[in-house]
Amino acid sequence: MPDLPQAPGLAAVVERVSAARMQATVHELARDHYAGRRVGTPGGRAAAAWLAERLRELGAEVALDSFPVADVRELYATPVLEWNAGGQVLRLEHRRDFVEHLASAELPEPRTAPLAAASEADLHGRWVLAEAGDWAQACERAEAHGAAGVLTARGTDAEGWMPKMIAGPATRGVPIIALRIDRHARLADMPAAGPVQVTGSMPLRQISADGHNVHARFPAFSHARGAGTGPRVLLTAHYDGVGDDPGQRMPAAADNASGVAAVLEAARVLTADPAIQAELSVAFLDAEESGAWGSAHHAPALPPDTLVINLDGAAQLHQAASVEAGGPAHALLATLDQAARLAGVPLRAGAMASDNRRYAAAGLAAIGIGMGMPGYQTPAETPDRVEADTLVAAARLLVASVGLLAVQASV
Repeated sequence: MPDLPQAPGLAAVVERVSAARMQATVHELARDHYAGRRVGTPGGRAAAAWLAERLRELGAEVALDSFPVADVRELYATPVLEWNAGGQVLRLEHRRDFVEHLASAELPEPRTAPLAAASEADLHGRWVLAEAGDWAQACERAEAHGAAGVLTARGTDAEGWMPKMIAGPATRGVPIIALRIDRHARLADMPAAGPVQVTGSMPLRQISADGHNVHARFPAFSHARGAGTGPRVLLTAHYDGVGDDPGQRMPAAADNASGVAAVLEAARVLTADPAIQAELSVAFLDAEESGAWGSAHHAPALPPDTLVINLDGAAQLHQAASVEAGGPAHALLATLDQAARLAGVPLRAGAMASDNRRYAAAGLAAIGIGMGMPGYQTPAETPDRVEADTLVAAARLLVASVGLLAVQASV
């Protein structure tokens, strides 16, 4: 493997990334117009079209590849949860005090019923308060006894939000609502003081949708260097988000507009440099939030020598970027480590449960990189929280990695 002095020009190339361009991309994708970019929505399709146009501006041949996606959870109205204890009514706030459980049956309209502990004999027509961590068993009893629904516990992030997700376990036969842990504990203490009436709704349904991957090849870039003279490298990032709540924005700036911005900028820098010999392609993937459907659709179609680098989150680098390698990625990981030293980006081993795993499962050398997601899947995931220095670090790492792969292939 060549050491850094054998790629003296690459250090200058790495410096060409633009924080301003990347920040502009993040702000664009987080606009109201895209409504959180959930798969199968007009906002998601608009984001794909915008990205396709940006890639064409770089000289890429661009194709939008559609594929079916099943079992997407769609919240089509704001859920309701309140309780009445001795005439005192407490109305809870969605995504602060409670949230949809992804296994919940659909309950479009509010249902009022008495509260019961999961251990009680008579659960018919009652809201069942599951013990913490035991929602599945509570659901079994609730289903068997004709209960009104189940209330379970769930934590919050450090800022008190309950993040949104749109892929989960199979739907149960009863509505399920997840309360913030302290609210759940308070409700558990109430029946000793008298009967409690609970009113709740869960307008959550499962839908099917069409996803759209954005694929880009750079033929002029490859032809200028000679076909087959460089490594076959694919840079990927998912552009979809979990989508807005009814009446509440989910900007999805960190997850993953930040990663998309860094990949787009790296492609711009790499394709503008005639010295880098590589067969470069880019895939902006849809439906990652629904179960990585876009990468699962794409991975089987790739040549087996494709080297995949996936970036999911480039918003807030703390001590180091998280890196997960899969498939036959030993050599690729070694190059990434060398690139990180060139770009000045510290790395650490860490789980990256993203599209990289789909490529690795298909037998490809694949690496997933993450650099932080402040406000993850909440209304607090705004563009102003995406750090310019982290975007720069991510783009530099990608540029350095591809550049070093090209150098190694030439010796």
